[in-house]
Amino acid sequence: MSSVVSLAELIERGGVYYNIGGASPVEVLNEATKAMILPKGLDRENLLTAILEREALMPTALGHGVAIPHPRNSMLTDQAAQRVAVFFLKSPVAYNALDRKPVNVLFLILSADARSHLATLASVSHLCQHPDFLEFLAKRPSKEELVARIAAAEASWAQAAAD
Repeated sequence: MSSVVSLAELIERGGVYYNIGGASPVEVLNEATKAMILPKGLDRENLLTAILEREALMPTALGHGVAIPHPRNSMLTDQAAQRVAVFFLKSPVAYNALDRKPVNVLFLILSADARSHLATLASVSHLCQHPDFLEFLAKRPSKEELVARIAAAEASWAQAAAD
């Protein structure tokens, strides 16, 4: 049975990247997949193709300037290779978001199984429902600040669940 890894740990593995260029979702995703450090054995072109195929089904913009691109099916088999890479875009990009707001932050999710994937999507979605977190993202925090903020949120969720 797989154990779900914390979002903070996934971002620690995946990294935070700044000033990703592009004028469209395709261009931004191309630049993002070029910039990120991939797990061993994962091909950049295959990853980009899988992400673009998923975007063609339905855009992954959550709203509030955030998108969560990901392949439709897992491309990883190793739990330890899972990661979330965060990309702050050079310029906001129209992304077919339901709220019509352009996207300026991507949380690119690479999961090894459906359970981890859904837990990661839920964590990002939950954080992005909070205006204070969105304001924090708008400041383009450092990787350390972002990981610390998310780890604190996850600790508070765990405490609330235990109470």
